[in-house]
Amino acid sequence: MSVADRPDPHLAVPECQGDVCITCSDTAVQVTVVELLGDALALVDTGSGREEVSVALVTAAVGDTILVHAKEAIAVVAP
Repeated sequence: MSVADRPDPHLAVPECQGDVCITCSDTAVQVTVVELLGDALALVDTGSGREEVSVALVTAAVGDTILVHAKEAIAVVAP
């Protein structure tokens, strides 16, 4: 590979190293659905603010507690 073909190291995307995810530390968290948005997205209350997450893999409703990992809902927590 020539020097011109090498990626700029300043533009490198962080990658997971070892057994820990850099975006979420491999921890799923419980959040509450505040609003369902279009395109299988939801606004959730994290307890320290609001975030937008995907609910494409679950059937969630406003008020539900969901388990989220890497901004993806992976389960609806039973009451």
